[in-house]
Amino acid sequence: MKRILPLIFFSLLFFSCRNSNGFFKMEGRLLHMNQGELYLYSPDGVIEGLDTIKVEAGRFAFQIPCEKEGTLVVVFPNFSTQPIFTEPGEEVNVKADASHLREIEVKGTEANELMSDFRKQVASVSPPEERKFAEQFVKDHPESIVSRYIVNRYFILNSTPDYKLALNLIKEMQTAQPDNWELERMKRQLRTMKNATVGLNLPQFTVKTLGGKTITGNELRRNHMVIINVWASWDYNSLEMQRTLNEAARKGYATVLGISIDASPKDVRRLLKADDIIFENVCDGQMLDGKLLQTLGLTTMPDNIVVKNGKITERRVTANTIRQRINNL
Repeated sequence: MKRILPLIFFSLLFFSCRNSNGFFKMEGRLLHMNQGELYLYSPDGVIEGLDTIKVEAGRFAFQIPCEKEGTLVVVFPNFSTQPIFTEPGEEVNVKADASHLREIEVKGTEANELMSDFRKQVASVSPPEERKFAEQFVKDHPESIVSRYIVNRYFILNSTPDYKLALNLIKEMQTAQPDNWELERMKRQLRTMKNATVGLNLPQFTVKTLGGKTITGNELRRNHMVIINVWASWDYNSLEMQRTLNEAARKGYATVLGISIDASPKDVRRLLKADDIIFENVCDGQMLDGKLLQTLGLTTMPDNIVVKNGKITERRVTANTIRQRINNL
C-alpha cells in the first residue's frame, strides 16, 4: 500500500500538469473600475462569439481551453480595445488604469510583453509617428504573432489603409514563419480588398435581403450617400455601428445596407427586430466566406465602406464620426 500511494500521487500530478497545458489563463487588476463587465472576442478563432468577464473589487480572472497561439480582443466599457495573445499552458497578468487604457501592461509571455513595450513606445506620439513605429516593430519581430496584429491594426483595418506596405510586411513575416497559414489568408484578403479601394466605383452585385428585397449595386450607385456595414451579433463595436447607422437611416443621412457574418439568419432576424433596425440587412450564413463580402472586398469585421454618387469615398468610418455628421445636419 505504501508503494501504491506515491504512484497515485505522481499520476495525479502528471495528469494535472497535462490538463493545465491545454489552457490559457488571464488574471488582472483594474484601477478606477471596481465592478463591471469586459467583453472578449477573437479575430482568429481562439473563442467563438462574444464572451464576458466579470470585474469584482477591481479584479478579474478568465480561463479557456487553448491548443494554439492566438489573439483575444478585450472590449472595455469605453469601447476601447486591447489585444491579449494566448498560448497553451500559459498565464498572464494584466494591470491597467481604466482611465488610461493605452498604458495597459500585460506580463507573463513574450508576445504580451512585446505588445506592452510597444504600447509604451507609442503612448504619446502622433498618428504618423505611431505608424512608423508599427512598421519598424514588424521588421524587428517578423516571427511574432504581435506583428500580425499590428499589420492588421495599422495597415489593413484602418481608415487610411496601406495595402502595399501591408503586403510587403506580410511577406517579411512569411519568411520568418513559412508554415503560418494565417499569413497566407491575410494575403488573399488583401487581394480581395482591392475591389473596395477608395476612388473606385461600387462593384455590381445582386443580393436578396432578410426582408425579401432584392438590391443591386447599380441601384445603390444611384443614391447620393450609401453606407455598407459588416457586423456580427458577438462584436460589440459593430453592433454600436449598426445602431448608429439606424439613426442615420431614420434621419435620411444615408441609405444603409448591413451584412451580418453570423451563421444563423434566424438569430440575426431576431436581433434586428429587437433593436428595431429599419434598414435592409443580408445574412447568407456563410460568415466571412459570403459571396457579397468577397465582391465588395469586405473580408474583415467590423468593416464598412461609404459610397457617394456611386464611388467609394471612405472605409472603416467610426460610429463617433457618423454621429458627429448626423448632429451637423
